[in-house]
Amino acid sequence: MEHDFQIAIDGPAGAGKSTVAVQVAVKLGFLYIDTGAIYRAVTFAAVKSGIDLADSDAVAAAAAKLNVEMYFDREKLYRIYIDGEDVTGNIRTPEISRNVSTVAQIPAVREALLDKQRNMAAGGRVVMEGRDIGTSVLPRAEYKFFLTASSRERAMRRHRELVSQGYGVTFESMLEDIQQRDNADSLRSISPLKPAPDAIHIDCSETNVEQVVDFIVLKVTGGKI
Repeated sequence: MEHDFQIAIDGPAGAGKSTVAVQVAVKLGFLYIDTGAIYRAVTFAAVKSGIDLADSDAVAAAAAKLNVEMYFDREKLYRIYIDGEDVTGNIRTPEISRNVSTVAQIPAVREALLDKQRNMAAGGRVVMEGRDIGTSVLPRAEYKFFLTASSRERAMRRHRELVSQGYGVTFESMLEDIQQRDNADSLRSISPLKPAPDAIHIDCSETNVEQVVDFIVLKVTGGKI
């Protein structure tokens, strides 16, 4: 059965949005868009170019001209490219994680990326995830979900992920990072992190990925795939 609609998935850092959104998109045959990766790409590009992240005009200018491409490769791995360069791993380092909220708080950056994101989702058949999708980017999305989990649970997940990748990070530093990002994302003046009024809330603290994915797929299709 064909489905033609937009799915918005929001939530704080480490709630499992990306993992869930990817699997939902694959099951439905939809385009998957990770907007958080776009902000990470801007952050990476700015740092690589030696731009002072406190210089909002310079960061916004970099965001406006950034050419970001996202797609699954032949092995069905999600890849992020900037001007043809694969930066999938580069944008997930602790340094970028520490600075991405600073970049995301710049109003001109969010404005520069808003049309890019909406154009990506035009036409439907898309799963877009981030922090302000249901409230700002796709406020008319047919289905909106807000995923969350306790800060300790999210810090543990992120700690395991980075340790498995060889980074020497502590759980305490991850917990502090998660809490700081939550505050920055929730308190920013432009498009703060918050659930849309009509979003369906899902607590992922003690729910596995498969259960969340199945719930969303059944919700949006009525069991008719």
